[in-house]
Amino acid sequence: MSIPFPFTAVVGQDDLRLALLLNAVSPAVGGVLVRGEKGTAKSTAVRALSALMPQVDVVSGCRFSCDPDSPDPGCPDGPHTPGAFASRPARMVELPVGASEDRLVGALDIERALAEGVKAFEPGLLADAHRGILYVDEVNLLHDHLVDLLLDAAAMGASYVEREGVSVRHASKFLLVGTMNPEEGELRPQLLDRFGLTVEVAASREPGQRVEVVRRRLAHDDDPAGFAARWADEEAAVRARIAAARELLPSVRLGDGALRQIAATCAAFEVDGMRADIVMARTATALAAWAGRTDVLAEDVRQAALLALPHRRRRNPFDAPGLDEDKLDETLEEFGGQDEPDGGGDGPGGDGPDGSGDGPDGDGGDDDPDPGPGGGPGGQPEPEDAPRGDGDAATPPEAGEAGEGGEPQPAGGRGEQSPVRAAEPFRTRVLSVPGLGEGAAGRRSRARTEHGRTTGARRPQGALTKLHLAATVQAAAPHQRARGRSGRGLVVRRDDLRQATREGREGNLVLFAVDASGSMAARQRMGAVKGAVLSLLLDAYQRRDKVGLVTFRGTAADVALPPTSSVDAAAVRLESLPTGGRTPLAAGLLRAHEVLRVERLRDPARRALMVVVTDGRATGGPEPVALASRAARLFAADGVASVVVDCESGPVRLGLAGRLAGELGGTAVTLDELRADSIAGLVKDVQGSGQHNRRVA
Repeated sequence: MSIPFPFTAVVGQDDLRLALLLNAVSPAVGGVLVRGEKGTAKSTAVRALSALMPQVDVVSGCRFSCDPDSPDPGCPDGPHTPGAFASRPARMVELPVGASEDRLVGALDIERALAEGVKAFEPGLLADAHRGILYVDEVNLLHDHLVDLLLDAAAMGASYVEREGVSVRHASKFLLVGTMNPEEGELRPQLLDRFGLTVEVAASREPGQRVEVVRRRLAHDDDPAGFAARWADEEAAVRARIAAARELLPSVRLGDGALRQIAATCAAFEVDGMRADIVMARTATALAAWAGRTDVLAEDVRQAALLALPHRRRRNPFDAPGLDEDKLDETLEEFGGQDEPDGGGDGPGGDGPDGSGDGPDGDGGDDDPDPGPGGGPGGQPEPEDAPRGDGDAATPPEAGEAGEGGEPQPAGGRGEQSPVRAAEPFRTRVLSVPGLGEGAAGRRSRARTEHGRTTGARRPQGALTKLHLAATVQAAAPHQRARGRSGRGLVVRRDDLRQATREGREGNLVLFAVDASGSMAARQRMGAVKGAVLSLLLDAYQRRDKVGLVTFRGTAADVALPPTSSVDAAAVRLESLPTGGRTPLAAGLLRAHEVLRVERLRDPARRALMVVVTDGRATGGPEPVALASRAARLFAADGVASVVVDCESGPVRLGLAGRLAGELGGTAVTLDELRADSIAGLVKDVQGSGQHNRRVA
């Protein structure tokens, strides 16, 4: 058995350690979500926490860890009689991202249930985690159907297994801890709200601290037992402090002044619902107990807000989480409690999580600069001194619009203009890939899935996961006399079992090919175009799609963002997209086709939806119109579902985007028709070519 890295040996990451320890003191806080880049000790700290948790008493022989003082009356191993109990360490159960539903909630032996009429139940991870820690690494990559089960168990404190009329229920109360890298995609709001606290972590930029991290990691890898022994005293001290804080917790007083500050803070940051207020109250109480106090102070409320509110405040999905600390301080001062005792505490932030008080000061995890409303990549401001030509102002709004293919060509070549801010996003129409796919679970296109409505039955291929009871009985019924059936039970053989086939929704790869040429460069129009693409990105975020971004202008096309689950990364690239130059439409289409070809090899089950945002003009390179037409027909031949967002404006319209959509084998919609509340005909499916059932990247 491997020896975990000691919790007290983790260098820095004060907020992370504090949040975990507060949950050890008061599990009612509701768990921790740890967000941050890879290699920042997220998993190491979480796994080390289990060694500090107090032992739990369980009913001897109970597979569901019932408390001997108050056993679950509905426990499948019950009823329990008073008597023998055992003490064991609190468990930390890891839920793999690729786990099956049966592994999470448990499995029923359907064959025995049908043949013998007994409930033969094998507990799952939710049973193992009862009264312990359930840890999900890369929780943002967890399949939606597993997320739904976690939400149900977290809300009800119990897990239910329902299979064709056979029902099993058992208690499941656990401390939910998840880690994630935001670059790989965000969490559903419902699951996000179930985490009591959230912490942002980042690698230290201080050389001395980084040296110490490497030194301790190498020492542990060389001699895990010896390294753990060197930290045994510190581990024992923290374990004792957790036990003392747990004993003190019921005596901690949460006064009316602190409650007013909590309520005012949640209202000021416009959080939804009342869970934030409750979590803040529990966190502030745990902070006071951890500090050895029986009164909650303003500093406890402030720290609780920094941990409990960033992921709950109302914000755009692409906005970075965080709190305006100046606003927080103003709110706390305005609604300062009048019943706090004098003195106490060590100032905002309190002691470090190891109780030594010699850790780094500050509020930790908050050193990432906020790019601000006009920020570009890396938090840099938008350029204000971009070249705009000699003697002339920026290209007039109508420049490049008069005549076919006429585009602004300022002296200096590419005629690049500074990025234009996106217009306000809106709710878009539902664009889906036609046919029936088999890709990753999502919310866009129809697909054969493990979850959804039952559409038929088939013989199982491998392990049986979803029994189709009627089809199974129908298959077994003709053979009952030959099998010598004499009792009530149905004689079922393996060959009789039938797997239910189900239809649900899948996520797709939505690849955007955005025209950033001079003909699109009128600032008002480009702002509207960016707003439309941003709206589609928001839709992709909600439907659990992967997204990619190809841009074309001047003489070439660029992959601004390779296909990724991080939709907010695409939004950042879009915001900083410059415009200007000719329109190499063919180059953009060919580059998009290459991206899809590579993704088809990586993930052949995920179907693609290509969204071309252009006015349809082609002016870059030799024979641009003919070359663009040939490139478009490649998508039609491959059966790629496509939609062209027609950005042409003005009283005279050439209809070039419509022609492009026809050659792609797709559909053209205008910016106005893209809105969900438009009175035009509803765009449900993108009309692809006859090979629409083919799976593409």
